[in-house]
Amino acid sequence: MAVFGGASVSFLSPHFGSTDINNNSNSTSQNGFIIGNPSSSTPLNFPCSLSLCTYSNKRPSFLSAPKVSVSNGTTTTTTTDDGLDQSLDDVKQARRSADWKAAKAHKEKGVFYEGKIEGFNGGGLLIKFYSLLGFLPFPQLSPYHSCKEPHKTIQEIAKALIGSTISVKVIEADEENRKLIFSEKEVSWSKFSPQLNVGDIFEGRVGSVEDYGAFVHLRFPDGYYHLTGLVHVSEVSWDLVQDVRDILSEGDKVRVKVVKIYREKSRITLSIKQLEEDPLLQTLDKVIPQGVSVEDPDVLTASDTLTIEPLPGLDIIIEELSKEDGINDVKISRQGFEKRVVSQDLQLWLSNAPPIGDQYTLLARAGRQVQEIQLITSLDQDGIKKALQHVLERVP
Repeated sequence: MAVFGGASVSFLSPHFGSTDINNNSNSTSQNGFIIGNPSSSTPLNFPCSLSLCTYSNKRPSFLSAPKVSVSNGTTTTTTTDDGLDQSLDDVKQARRSADWKAAKAHKEKGVFYEGKIEGFNGGGLLIKFYSLLGFLPFPQLSPYHSCKEPHKTIQEIAKALIGSTISVKVIEADEENRKLIFSEKEVSWSKFSPQLNVGDIFEGRVGSVEDYGAFVHLRFPDGYYHLTGLVHVSEVSWDLVQDVRDILSEGDKVRVKVVKIYREKSRITLSIKQLEEDPLLQTLDKVIPQGVSVEDPDVLTASDTLTIEPLPGLDIIIEELSKEDGINDVKISRQGFEKRVVSQDLQLWLSNAPPIGDQYTLLARAGRQVQEIQLITSLDQDGIKKALQHVLERVP
C-alpha cells in the first residue's frame, strides 16, 4: 500500500490479486479481485469466470480489466486501464449489472449455484447471489427439510438454515422488475428424477392436502425424501371420495405407485388405489362366492323360482341396451351385498372376467347392492362401451 498526499492506492495484479507495494506478500481474493476503500471491512469480490460445471458461484468473465482504487478519506474513484475515472456508485452499478447477467446465464444454462442463506421472511428464504439478494419461496424448498424435522414449522426450519449454503437453480432473473427467484426443488429433480420409472413403488409422506388431491413426498433409498408427486382425488381410493381430507392428513405415511412422469415439467403423478385390487373390475365370484345358500340373508343367487328386482333405474338401461345392434339378450343373473358403500348412485362397470363365447358380464352397483348382468352379444369390449354410452345418452 502506497500513500500519496493522504490518498491510499492499491495496485491490482493481472492475476486478480491485490498487491500491497509496501509488503512483499500478496493478498489475493479467492474468487476474484478487490475494489474499494482499503479500510473497509467488507471488500467487494469480483469472481472472474462462469464455470460450466454442475456447481458455480463464480461471475462470468465479461467484466472490465483490473482497476486502481484511490481514496482521499471522503470520496472514492476508480481508474480503469484507459485512465477514465468512475465514481463508486458507477462501480456498484456496473457490478450489479454484471451480476444480473450472471443470473441470466445461470438460468439459461441450468447451472447449480451454491448460495448463502442470509435470512427469511414470511414467504421464503433470502439468498445471496454475489451483490444481489434473491428469493427462494418455501414451496420451492426440497421436501428433505420438512420430512427430516416434521415437528418443526417452516419458519423454524428457515431460521435454522440461516448462514448455511444451499444448492439452487435460478428459475427467474428479471433485472427490469428486480426479480431473482431460486428453486432447490429443481436441483433435487435434476439429481433424483433419473431414478424414477413408471410403475415404481415408494414409501411416502403426505405433505399438503388440497381439494383436488394430496401431495406426497417420496422416500429414496438413502432414507431421505427428495421429490414430491400428486395423488389426484380419483387415485386416492376405489371408494367414492368426497373430500380427500377425510382419508389423508399431512404427515401420514402411505405407499404410492408412480403412474406418470412429466420430465419436462418436473411433475409426477402418483396413485394409492392402484396398489389395491380394483373391487369394481372383478367378477361377482369374490362378492358372491359360488355355491352359497339362498338362505344367507346377505347373499342371493338367481334361480327359476327367484326373481331379482333390478336396482332403481337399471330396468330402463337394460331395456334400451337390448335395442342396440349386436346385443341379443340382457338379463340379471346374480346379486349380492358388499360390506362397504361404493356409491349411492347407480354405476355400471365392465367386468374383468374374460368373455365366454358370446357372453359378457357387466356389474351394476348402488349402495351396498351389486347385480351381475349377462349380455349375449357379438360385440367386443370397445363395442359394448360404445353401446353403453349410446344408452346413457338417451336415458335421463
